[in-house]
Amino acid sequence: MVLTALPVLFLIMDGVMKLANLAVVREATARMGWPVATIPVIGLVLLACVALHLVPRTAILGAVLLTGYLGGAISAHVRLGDPLLSHTLFPVYFAVMLWGALYLRDARVRALAPWRR
Repeated sequence: MVLTALPVLFLIMDGVMKLANLAVVREATARMGWPVATIPVIGLVLLACVALHLVPRTAILGAVLLTGYLGGAISAHVRLGDPLLSHTLFPVYFAVMLWGALYLRDARVRALAPWRR
């Protein structure tokens, strides 16, 4: 449960903050080189991916889409030369939690695991 809740709650908070168009979000988005006008769209896309992930029937699709979203965040941090452990790999930690929780709760994901017996 915690493996699902922690990243999902953080991503929901991130999406809502983007939709609220907070100053801190505008500053961070500009620092990363993204146009400020894209913030609401990014927030909506993020929340849609999280919603897909939360519905058991579409959880795998949501996880795949969130992995792509988080990969974009990694790319942006690498491009900026941000610190590795605290910034660049932060999205990786969340992806591992998302997929780990999905592995534990969904037999379809466990069936795909390469370390099956």
